[in-house]
Amino acid sequence: MTRRVAVIGTGLIGASIGLGLRLHAWEVVGWDPSPNALVGADAVGALDHEASSPTDAMVGADLVVLAGPALAIIEQVASLDTPALVIDVAGVKAPIVTAAAPGARFVGTHPMAGREHAGPEHASAGLFRGATWVVTTDEVQEADLVAVENIVHDLGGIPVRMSANRHDTAVATVSHLPQLMALALVETASDDDDAMALAAGGFRDLTRIALSDPTMWADVLVANRLEVGEAVARIAARMDAWVGQLTDTERVRDQIGSAREVRQTLAPPIVAIRVILEDRPGSLAAVGRALSASRADVRDLQLRHGRHGGGGVLTLSVRPGEAEALRHALEDEHFEIV
Repeated sequence: MTRRVAVIGTGLIGASIGLGLRLHAWEVVGWDPSPNALVGADAVGALDHEASSPTDAMVGADLVVLAGPALAIIEQVASLDTPALVIDVAGVKAPIVTAAAPGARFVGTHPMAGREHAGPEHASAGLFRGATWVVTTDEVQEADLVAVENIVHDLGGIPVRMSANRHDTAVATVSHLPQLMALALVETASDDDDAMALAAGGFRDLTRIALSDPTMWADVLVANRLEVGEAVARIAARMDAWVGQLTDTERVRDQIGSAREVRQTLAPPIVAIRVILEDRPGSLAAVGRALSASRADVRDLQLRHGRHGGGGVLTLSVRPGEAEALRHALEDEHFEIV
């Protein structure tokens, strides 16, 4: 029997879920308040059908995915009227779980995956592969938790159970605070033309997420403002402490070493491979052949142009287990790896 899912919000995350579930024989019906987003999701193959309204999309659904902005989801869950299992994918959980209509089969979730570019045209069925996917446990039946976890597994994610409040505290530190810091760093650097002219790889890496979807992030930051405020206060205190010890080289060295050790305990999410890209016809096509031959999944790429003329250094970021195969494929195409 074919299972039916209604995806309410067909941007990057909603369309990626649609693509992934279609691979597992789900029938996907989509709706979005933006006609362009709906058409875009259909164009990339994320949908079987377009709906004219959320209510229309949910008719006969076994699963409903609320994939719009956080503040819109808060309104939607308050008026849920469906026997289907309902999940959301917003980056804040407590306000949404609290707002859910009594008796609804609602499970708040948050896939810790995404891209700095919004829109269904950037969707991918592999977006959630290997990504942590929080599944909140507040007032949820065990059978529904298990059902959601099975769906997460089908999409390639790794489900992690957590309360909504604990989630919001944690992501304020590891997700929302970095977003604010990237924004503030861009604003600070933009005041100095010389600084912007010198901005290189480190600055780009630290500020990449400043390219993220403004609508989505505005909703998340506002909805989680108390936890975000506390995270900002904690990092401000630490920054003040760093300033206070900058007269002591040995102490600064020890602090850097300590932070470095903590960072090394994290599994590296990507390996960066840097390739010399010559200014000649067919160079990018050769990179494409190497990617195809290695079957590597590119998570990010950057091109640092040569200062005088074409070419430069192309950085391809891939999963650790795919790096060696890509290196060999690039060498077979006669690229120099640096």
